[in-house]
Amino acid sequence: MARKKEISKEKILDIAYKMAVTNGLDCLTARNIAKTGHFSTQPLYLEFSNMDEIRSLVLERISDNLKEKFLQEKYTGDPLIDLDLSYINFSQKHVKLFRAMFVDGKFGSQIIANTLMTLGTTKFKEQYPEVDYDDEKIKDIVIANWISTTGMAALVVNKIATFNQDQIINVLNAQIHDAMLNDRLNITSQENPMFAADQDASLKENLA
Repeated sequence: MARKKEISKEKILDIAYKMAVTNGLDCLTARNIAKTGHFSTQPLYLEFSNMDEIRSLVLERISDNLKEKFLQEKYTGDPLIDLDLSYINFSQKHVKLFRAMFVDGKFGSQIIANTLMTLGTTKFKEQYPEVDYDDEKIKDIVIANWISTTGMAALVVNKIATFNQDQIINVLNAQIHDAMLNDRLNITSQENPMFAADQDASLKENLA
């Protein structure tokens, strides 16, 4: 009878996920995971090709939880605004993870970018079902919204500024309406490390 593996792939991923949520993605090294799980590094290299595979799988799990849990809180009844407020709340509850994914740019991931883009598009259509914009226009609105939301979240997380909920809602509503009326992203493409999947690609291209 084959000997049952004591350290399974799922157990390793569970440990890595909890570490990432608590301490950010920077902590995900083979040595740190092994130390936290009280085993040697050997099981990691038996179950995974390398550390990049572990980080990718952890990001996928984070992405799933963003879609299903973290970014589904209800505040105002306006789906896109509620998404933005959930995101800002997430940044405050999971500061190290937020900084790693959206501020420092060390772990920019197309997995996360796709999740945020899909969520933003869905919530925009729910909040504004009467508008008849093409996909490119909606994409520009959602990108502009994420830029504003991430900017406010970064200010709050880094204790540069404080906002009450009404102030945040007023700013975001103004930004969304401005983006609906104007095509500012067609004028210039600005880089932003929160979605830096490719250093040579524009923010708009990374989110596309």
